[in-house]
Amino acid sequence: MTEPQKTSSPALAAAIILLVAGVAFFFLPKLMLWLGTISPWLAAGVGALFVLAFFLVFWLRARYQRRRGL
Repeated sequence: MTEPQKTSSPALAAAIILLVAGVAFFFLPKLMLWLGTISPWLAAGVGALFVLAFFLVFWLRARYQRRRGL
């Protein structure tokens, strides 16, 4: 009975992460255009941080799952 919960929990976590990232990336172009009026380097840096954070979350999640044996 606990097996379906183990398999659905990682899928649910991935879906939540993708949903939050999708919303963040939806607003990213407006944010970058606004920051570009201040400094193009600032806009590029924020964009790069968003992309790196997306992969960082999945990397940290994979490390956590490996330690827990999931």
